[in-house]
Amino acid sequence: MAIEKISGLVSSKIQETLKTKSDIAQFGNVFGEFIGSVNNDQLKSAEITKDFINGENVEIHEVMIAGEKAKTSLELLMEIRNKTIDMYRELTRMSV
Repeated sequence: MAIEKISGLVSSKIQETLKTKSDIAQFGNVFGEFIGSVNNDQLKSAEITKDFINGENVEIHEVMIAGEKAKTSLELLMEIRNKTIDMYRELTRMSV
């Protein structure tokens, strides 16, 4: 029974998984849409805060909700980024 190197086995599985460019493009589209959503949350929060400061008909709870939503979505984006970087580093470490 032959024993294969795990790095060769893992890298071939990764290459098989990422072989089609459509899968990569779909991931890029989903991630891009999520980044756009986070940006929209940030802009909406800034707009509602500005309206509240200017004395327009905006309640304080609307300002707080928009701010927390923007904060939470940004934190989620940062965690996804951090996990993606960690995964990339682990995969490059495994392939060496």
